[in-house]
Amino acid sequence: MIIASWNVNSIRARITHIQDFLKKKSPDVLLIQELKAQDVDMPVNELDNTGYNIIFKGQKGYNGVAIMSKFPMEDITKTLYSNDSSEQARYIDCWINYNKKGLRVASIYLPNGNPINTEKFTYKIEWMKKLKNRLITLLGYEEITIIGGDFNVCPENRDAADPARMKNDALFQPESRMKYREILNLGYTDAWRALNPDATEWTYWDYGRAFEQNRGLRIDHFLLSPLAADNLKGIKVDRYPRSTEKPSDHTPIILEITD
Repeated sequence: MIIASWNVNSIRARITHIQDFLKKKSPDVLLIQELKAQDVDMPVNELDNTGYNIIFKGQKGYNGVAIMSKFPMEDITKTLYSNDSSEQARYIDCWINYNKKGLRVASIYLPNGNPINTEKFTYKIEWMKKLKNRLITLLGYEEITIIGGDFNVCPENRDAADPARMKNDALFQPESRMKYREILNLGYTDAWRALNPDATEWTYWDYGRAFEQNRGLRIDHFLLSPLAADNLKGIKVDRYPRSTEKPSDHTPIILEITD
């Protein structure tokens, strides 16, 4: 099974990019982040024409997450905060009926948190605590569970082309990394690092000349439950979409697990 994840940085601006990616790569599931659209403004007709089922949680102006699947989806969760109607649209998970056994996937758009020493960084850390609680619950189901998306965390210095330049960035702070490690310590596996212990590839390049100069970051991740990790077959970064005209600043990562 092929599962891709992509922060598209505005789904309406990238609809042709998404259609092209689905046609060329044909993943079984696509996790999407940073929709920048309310539910009523989602390009549902254009997405329906791809042949995929879609679920989403939008938000006016920014944020937003979605899951597209060739297979039926059910048991959908769109919130991490049980009693907060102002929660940002950053999380969605579901059960996918696939190959008689099925699996659970989540698409996440973790807060950026910049600038540090502001309420934005505080919200980032609090959101990561809520995410951890949800992922503890999912582990208890003992299912094949795959968490993919824009984590806005560089787990290690080697996950940035220029670590010194990032020292005051929220993506690099000890608190952000600690919360990320706490999730791994629950029993989740960073799929890229599991198969690439000594190599790093970027998933994000800022606009300007960062892509041409290969000054990037690894901040988009797939985290796997133990059963999913047992079935891990491959993972790669697809640089092509970042090289196209008017691209997202992120590029897709593509995961393969055995059936």
